[in-house]
This record gives sequence, C-alpha cells and structure tokens, in this order.
Amino acid sequence: MKIGVIAAKATEAPSQLRIKSTLYLILAFTSPFILYRCARALAMFWSSSSSSSSSDPKIDAETLRRRRINSSKLYLHVNPSKVPVIYSSYYDISFLGMEKLHPFDSSKWGRVCRFLISERHLEKNSIVEPLEASTDDLLVVHTEAYLNSLKYSVNVATITEVPPIAILPNWLIQMKVLSPFRRQVGGTILAAKLAKQRGWAINIGGGFHHCCSERGGGFCAYADISLCIHFAFVLLNISRVMIIDLDAHQGNGHEIDFADDRRVYILDMYNPQIYPFDMKARNYITQKVEVVTGTTTDEYLKELDKALEVARGNFAPELIVYNAGTDILDGDPLGGLKVSPDGVIRRDEKVFRFARERNIPILMVTSGGYMKTSARVIADSIINLSRKELIDLA
Repeated sequence: MKIGVIAAKATEAPSQLRIKSTLYLILAFTSPFILYRCARALAMFWSSSSSSSSSDPKIDAETLRRRRINSSKLYLHVNPSKVPVIYSSYYDISFLGMEKLHPFDSSKWGRVCRFLISERHLEKNSIVEPLEASTDDLLVVHTEAYLNSLKYSVNVATITEVPPIAILPNWLIQMKVLSPFRRQVGGTILAAKLAKQRGWAINIGGGFHHCCSERGGGFCAYADISLCIHFAFVLLNISRVMIIDLDAHQGNGHEIDFADDRRVYILDMYNPQIYPFDMKARNYITQKVEVVTGTTTDEYLKELDKALEVARGNFAPELIVYNAGTDILDGDPLGGLKVSPDGVIRRDEKVFRFARERNIPILMVTSGGYMKTSARVIADSIINLSRKELIDLA
C-alpha cells in the first residue's frame, strides 16, 4: 500500500512541476502588464478624484479652465540652444501591426525627423521633446464624459477607424495608441509658446482637427488645436488667433469648439466631397475655400493666394496655427486632390511668408497624409523653409 502511494507521488511530481513552471512563465510575462494596469488605474483614480474635487459647482467653467492651465506643466522651459522643432519617439504608433490597418502612416513623424537628421539639416540633440498631456490638461477643452468614453476600446476603435482594436484590453490601447496621441497634444501646446518666443515652431505631429470637446473621429482622439489656443489665450496673453487649415479634409473639430468665439479666425481650404461632411461645422468657418476633387497644383495655389489676401485684410492675429496636412498630394487615397510634392512645398512657403511679412508668430502641425511619401515631402518642405530663411534650423 505504501509503495503504491510513493509511486503515485513520484508520477505526479513531474506533472506538478510542469504546471508550476507554466504558472511562473505566465506570471513573468503578465506581471509588467498587471503592474502597468494597476499604476494606470491608480493614476486615473487620483486624476478623476482631483478633477471631481476641482469641479466645484460654485466655480464657473472659465475660472476652472484658467486654473487648470496655470497649473499645467506642458509649458516647460526650453534651452535656447534647442531649435523649435518638437518631436518625441513616443509619437510613433507601433501596435502588433494593427496600425497598418489604417491608411494613415503612423510612423511618418519619426521618419520626417530621421530624414532631417541623416541629411544633416537638424541635430538630434537640438530637437525639443514635449511632455504628455495629463487628464487635467485635456479637461481644459474636453468634457469628463468624453475622456471617460475613451476607457472603452470600442469607442477608440471607432475614432481611429481600426475595428480590431475594439476587442483588445483598454489598458493596452491607452499605452500603445492614446498615450502617443497625448504626447503629440503636449507638443502642439508647447509649440505656441516657442512660436511666441522664437517667431515660429513646428510640431512634427499633431493636427487632430476632427476632434472637438465632446467627440473624436477621423483618427483624431484629442483636440490639440483647440487646447493649444486656449493655453495661448491664458499663458501668452493673446486674444486673436488665426487657424489656417490646409489639410484636404474640413477641420470640423476646431470649428465646433470655436463656433461663437470671435477671437479665432478660421481659414479652412478643404475638399467638400470627402469626409467629414459636417454641415453644421461649416457654418462656423470664418473664411471657407472649397477645392473639389481633381483640383491641380496651379489651381490650388491660385486659390490659396486669393484666400491669404482676403485673410490679410480681414483679421490681425497675434498667432497663426497652421494645419499643414499633406493629404492634398496627388495620389493620396483619401484627399482626392492632385497637388504635386513641389506644390505642397510652395504652399507651406506661402503660409510662412504670409506670417513673416506681418511679423506674426506661426506654429505648424503636420496633420493628415496617407501615403508613405508624405514624410519625405514634409521633410523637404522644412528644408525649403530653412533655405528660404523663413525658419532657422541651426
């Protein structure tokens, strides 16, 4: 009898060891994710707690907004030796290959910088690295309800237009998708400060112009342009901003956010025959220029010249936010226009010259562009701006 028991235990031992080994392996692989999830949950808890406690009904919305802006860390000190080109390796989205399911090139930001650095137009250590926008920073524009909606993967899948994301755990999406977006938001907000100080700034990212305070869409989860402008109103003591939105798509997000705000002049030049078909937002465009599918380089640049001349006489901004989408390129699968790479370069030069001639600080964000060639065109445009002495990369 005892011999049988000993034999049974001997045969069970290897099996138990295999089970324990498997459990240890699972624990080893999952521990970092569990720790991240716990840390993220705690951060969200404290953030929501502080937000709730600051949402005193006795405090009006504008006072609360100013309080959040004044307590933000996004306007960090930048060494004068740095060039006002803003980028972080955290911008780029690499997510189990799922980023390839959307036509947007989610690695273009890093490729733009690599072109500039490898060709010796820009030193790597001269680039400014921004902070990631916090929940309190985002609440300057966004509602708590909207930010809470991003805690559900299905909502993020809808906004980014990548359906498989809907089945993934939200903590992973926060880390791999939304965190890079929040870092780019920090870059756009900081760009305004640098533009005011240096005359110009370029965020190699941002331009999420389809997102407004209560709704995201079109690969835009956070309203970086609206946030940037509200920060500038408070921290830069300015009261007149011009948005020049030359992405192929209508910038319906910032148009909704500044619908009745006369401090903001919106020049939007877009293709009305493509997404987002937001008729309500079109009513809030100060200066609307519609360029239909098939518009060529020469036609496009002539319309831009006329538009800038009209804007020159209509408004005297203290800051220009330039949304420089490259989806106007001929061959772009979503833009529908037929503008050459040289046409994009000349477009950017015209906008920067418009700002320089009037001594207006200008910040540029790169926005949409759905071809692999977009990164090369953006880099070439920045090089051209430097050669024409409209910016200084030294």
